[in-house]
Amino acid sequence: MPFLRSIETIPDRVQAGRHPFNIPCFAGGLHITFKNDVTFFVGENGSGKSTILEAIAEKCGFNLFGGNRDHHYLLDRKLSDLAQASRVAWNQKTVEGFFMRAETFFNFATFLDEIGSTFKSYGGKSLHEQSHGESFLSLFINRFESGLYILDEPEAALSPARQLSFLTIIWDLARSGHAQFIIATHSPIILSYPGATILTLDAERISNIEYKETSHYKLTRQFLECPERYFRHLFAHSEHEE
Repeated sequence: MPFLRSIETIPDRVQAGRHPFNIPCFAGGLHITFKNDVTFFVGENGSGKSTILEAIAEKCGFNLFGGNRDHHYLLDRKLSDLAQASRVAWNQKTVEGFFMRAETFFNFATFLDEIGSTFKSYGGKSLHEQSHGESFLSLFINRFESGLYILDEPEAALSPARQLSFLTIIWDLARSGHAQFIIATHSPIILSYPGATILTLDAERISNIEYKETSHYKLTRQFLECPERYFRHLFAHSEHEE
């Protein structure tokens, strides 16, 4: 049973027409129930995936630039409007976990250097002394144990092979019953995780979608089957201009 049961907006706190409530899937209010230990959010850029993750992370008390409740840095960030208009419900509340966002991971690694971390929980050496992909995996392997893990595009620095390694990490932790993952991703490899709930934001309402019905799977499969067909279409305009 997942730790976090649901997040929903409080109607009288929703400011209609103002960001993020002008995002189509938020316009009618937000109500998401987590029935699985692994949930993925999918959607085009700007669909609201990161906004939801940030709101959940704030309600959990995690640092919005990345980290957990004990990582205090860059605290001048404006609080999430969605979080302030929402409430969460728990099956079993936890204060353990981590909010990882690819776009601010450099800031998190710098913070660890500045406080003189021993890096025992991060593979034994500075994250800046590892490649981007190695530092991501060091975090996942050494820091993730139990709790709620909110991950925004974890595939950003991972090769396809390391994305498969990441799936193994999720499997081992989720199967133990001590970890819940809420992940926004564009990766068809990561989305393939067996039994996960996939929620799409590419509509007026957030809804469940099957893996092979996602645009990520369909487009990737069609492209790999016949890339030349896409090249003819993509490059035709450039040839006409010449």
